[in-house]
Amino acid sequence: MQTVTVSPKYQVVIPKEIRDTLRLRPGQKMRVIEYDGRIELIPDRDISELRGFLRGIDTRIEREEDRI
Repeated sequence: MQTVTVSPKYQVVIPKEIRDTLRLRPGQKMRVIEYDGRIELIPDRDISELRGFLRGIDTRIEREEDRI
């Protein structure tokens, strides 16, 4: 666990190790959520980063005749 300091402008610096692990970029948007007494930052991802995340999913399912 790492500790950060809140600046007078209520800013914090995300430690480099975490930035590298999450592949965060300067200017990237993040969602800020208060949850159960804590703050969670969730990085927004480009739609292009999601390409292929369902790779390997079995798409052979039985469909009703009127759904083909």
